[in-house]
Order: sequence, then structure tokens, then C-alpha cells
Amino acid sequence: MRLHDYLDAEGNIEIPAGVTLTSFLDRHAEQRADAPAYRYLDFDHDRTVELTWSAFRTRLRAVGTRLQQVTQPGDRIAILAPQGVDYVVGFFAAIQAGAIAVPLFAPELPGHTDRLHAVLADARPTVVLTTTAAAEPVREFLRTVPRPQRPRIIAVDAVPDAVGRDFVPAPVATDDIAYLQYTSGSTRTPAGVEITHRGACTNVVQMIESVGLDWDTRSVSWLPLFHDMGLLMIMFPALLGAHITLMSPVSFVRRPYRWIRELGASDKPTFAAAPNFAFDLAAQRGLPPAGEALDLSNVAGLINGSEPVSMASIETFTSAFAPYGLNPAAIKPSYGMAEATLFVSTTEPGSSPTAVHMDREALSRGQVVRVGADDPNAVVGVSCGHIARSQWAVIVDAQTECELPDGRVGEIWLHGDNIGRGYWGRTDETELTFHNKLQSRLTQGSHAEGAAESALWLRTGDLGVYLDGQLFITGRVKDLVIVDGRNHYPQDIEATVSEASAAVRSGFVAAFSVPGVGREEVVIVAERAPGAGRAEAAPITEAIRAAVSRRHAIPLADVKLVAAGAIPRTTSGKLARSACRARYLEGGI
Repeated sequence: MRLHDYLDAEGNIEIPAGVTLTSFLDRHAEQRADAPAYRYLDFDHDRTVELTWSAFRTRLRAVGTRLQQVTQPGDRIAILAPQGVDYVVGFFAAIQAGAIAVPLFAPELPGHTDRLHAVLADARPTVVLTTTAAAEPVREFLRTVPRPQRPRIIAVDAVPDAVGRDFVPAPVATDDIAYLQYTSGSTRTPAGVEITHRGACTNVVQMIESVGLDWDTRSVSWLPLFHDMGLLMIMFPALLGAHITLMSPVSFVRRPYRWIRELGASDKPTFAAAPNFAFDLAAQRGLPPAGEALDLSNVAGLINGSEPVSMASIETFTSAFAPYGLNPAAIKPSYGMAEATLFVSTTEPGSSPTAVHMDREALSRGQVVRVGADDPNAVVGVSCGHIARSQWAVIVDAQTECELPDGRVGEIWLHGDNIGRGYWGRTDETELTFHNKLQSRLTQGSHAEGAAESALWLRTGDLGVYLDGQLFITGRVKDLVIVDGRNHYPQDIEATVSEASAAVRSGFVAAFSVPGVGREEVVIVAERAPGAGRAEAAPITEAIRAAVSRRHAIPLADVKLVAAGAIPRTTSGKLARSACRARYLEGGI
């Protein structure tokens, strides 16, 4: 797969008919037989598990054959396995066998069994792929599934290589569904986004071209393989014949230097992606031990996405690792979502992250007025750069469905071949989310230029604004707090709360509105910082109320201080404000 092979005469990305996520696997196995493909650093057992391209093909054929023996084309095959190379084998084997992969997680992931039940009931897989080590917990979990819907269990690592001797890949078309990417469920019950081979291949090309990566770039990832960002990372090697080193999220969180060290472990250009919290964590606890050499000059791109991007986090990370050769331009604030396969926008190659300071009052009215960094009413916005090639993003007035000019805040609508086909089994929700028409475009400077007048657009539910041609994300439509007719962004209020007291765990605050008497009222749920578990609540809540009143002119109906881990989060680590609000209203917080 090379960029020029996938561009039409006008320079648009066009995936040729017949190309799928598994089209190039046999070629890679022939041309790069003994070269590493997928490598997993197993810190729990102090070992490295590596699959060469030849071994990867052997495992795919074995598991694929076993799947073809017990499934029909189009069946859903769920992967409920721990992080590792067996997960990768299971995912691609399901696709090669002609099924629809459903990347999920092993049931021991704490706090998410309800989500797993909901997804299995929605996807109705006929087979669950796991590993020998995880088979018993998976079996126990599946005993709770009604017997007629209970899937067969296959341990990927228990299938002998010899089974795949006569494997024949199933005929798969470019526009067939490759997998169902279940949303993180931060605002609603998870839904399975139908990702086609065309959508996934297009998005990989868009990311490589936008970030400015070499097509032989090495990559490193600790991201969960069931998450859209983690999943796209393992598609790079499959399509390009490159190499990726994987580790578990827990291994990273316990010792962030493991990720940093691996980024600098080769002189080849290296690419990685992570949510914003990882940059904070790595800066705090990921510096090399005294006397240990570290060279990060090879890092070609580090995408910061999946949650609101903080300029403070970027600056802290850059300051921490610039002495080790990190180029500030390698940090790439980005925007993406599962419904778009993943990737939407990022900063231009060679450009360092930039921010603007916006007046809070004007922003509450849907307008951007720039102010100085020292303005007491300043809100920091980080540029997520430019939209990927062959993808369109317009800012829309959600009421009129008309495009808004630059400088106006509205809902982000997307169009392109990378957009998912819809939600699995949800016709009405698919129509509302994926099949929208722009009622009017700007006569000058339209960001829809080049998209057909008949184009269908995806409502993202995200709020954004264009400034100088660059996209800035301001929040979520459903999370918006509206008090006395004024819009307030929850992340802005949450930042104020985090700064109000050292007893508050920064980044672990949820702000949301609840019905009051004749108006909406605002509630704060904040986790206590380490060491503040027994601190008296009254001075902390008083400081929070005063700070929010001073900066946002909002009276708080309630402030709850809770223990670390009490605020629900999605499987990708985002604050689940809707779930937190529901628990609060039920009296669970």
C-alpha cells in the first residue's frame, strides 16, 4: 500500500475495488517472512512475544480455518481476549474467514460487565475468541447469556497450526463490513458502528498522509485493542508491512517510562498515539532513571486525541522530554471519533501545537472573541489542525442545519469514505446520525466545497469552530450546561474546580446539570486527591463554590467529594458525565 496508488486524478483518496484489510497479508508474509510484524511486551511474565510475518500468516490460517468450520459468512465473531498478539490474530482471522469482527475486552476489565452484556446482546456473535488463560473467566461470564444466544468459545492459542494447511480466505468485497466498532458509551448505550473495509483503509491512508509519516514507520502502542485508536494502530502493519510493538494499558499506567523507552528504542521513524492524560502521566512519572540514555529524536508523530486536548499537558510533556531530543512538532493534537472509523484532523507536518484564548462570555453565545492569555475570562482552545484529505467537516447550526461561518460555534458534521455505514441493527438511529443533508452552504469559504450537493453527513454531537482554517473542539452537545439561557462547557467548569483546591484530584471532576425549581442547576462531583482522603469537606466545597461563582457566575446546587475511582469512566478512559449524573440522581453518589 503506497499513497500514490490510492489517489485518483484529482488527488482524492480512492480505495480500488477488491482491496480489504487483509489483502496484503500474504504478500507481506512472502516478502518479509522473517521480519517482525506484531510484538508484545509482556511485563507481567517478563517476556517478549513476537510474531514474524510468516508466523502471523500461519496463525491466521489456522484460526481462520477453525472459524470457517463453525460459522457462516457475515456471522459476528467477538474477541474477548487480553491484550497481546493472540488478540491481533483473532481480529484479522475473523475478517479473513468472511465474518464480521467485534473487538471487545476480557470480562475481567473492572466496572464494564454491563457494557459487555449490552454489546453481546446487540451483536449476537456466534463465536467468542479468547485465549487459554482467559477461557475460564470468559466461560463463566457467558453462562449468564441466555442459552439460545450463547456463543461457542474458541481459544486462539489452542488451535494447532496444522489446522490451517488448506485455508482459503473467504471472498470479501471492499464495501463489506469488516468489523463493528462499539462506541465508548460516554453519552448513551454503546452502539456498533459498521466499519467497512473501504472506510478503514481510507482512514489509514488519511492518517498517514495527514501526520506526514513515512510508509515504513515503526509504531508503538499501549492502547486497548478494542478501542478505535488502538485498533487503527494494528491496521498499519497489516496494510503497509510495517512493525508495531504493543504493551498493555496497565503496564503503561504502572510505569509510563516503559512506553517512553520503547518510543526511543529504534533509530527508525516512530509513531504513536495516546489520550491527553497519558502525556500528563508520562511527564510526571515517565522520565528515564538517572544515568540511562534516552534519544527521542526519531519520534515522527505523537497523536494526542480521544479526549479534550490540554495545552498545559502538551507543554509539560514537551518540556520534560525536549532534553532527550523530542521535537515539539512531533506532538499532534487531533480530533476523531468511532463513527468516522477514527481519524478526522490533526496539525500539519512540521508545525508545533498552537492555542488561542477565547472570551468565556462570547463563547457561551456561540461566538469566538480572542483575548489575551492573562484575561481573567480567557478559555484556552487547542487547534486540532486541518481536516484529512478526502474528508469534509462543516460547522452547522443544529436547528437550521445550515453551515456557519468561521468564528461561530456549532455542531461538527462529517462526510467522507471513512465514515461508518451506520449503527448495527439501529435503523432509526442510523438515519438520525449518518443520513443528514446540509440545508445551505456558505457562498464563500465553505468547508463543504468538493463534497457533492447530495452528500450525506454525520452528526457528531461535538461542538467546534473554525479559526484561520483550523478546527477547534469546544465540547459535546449533550454535555452542554445551560443555566438561565447561557451555555457553559462542563470541561471549563471542571478545570475551575480542579484549580480551586489542592484536595481535588485534577482531571477527575464531573460537572453536569440537574432539574431545579424553574431552572437547571449545576452539580459538581469531584474525586479527592491522593493524601486528601480525610481532609475536612467544608473548606474544600466552599473554595469550589467560590471559584465557580467568581469565574462562571453559576451557583452550585451541590458539591460531592468522593473517593478516587468513584466517577464512572468509559472503557477508553473518558469521563462518563451522563453515567455520573444518572448515579447522582439515583442516590448512588
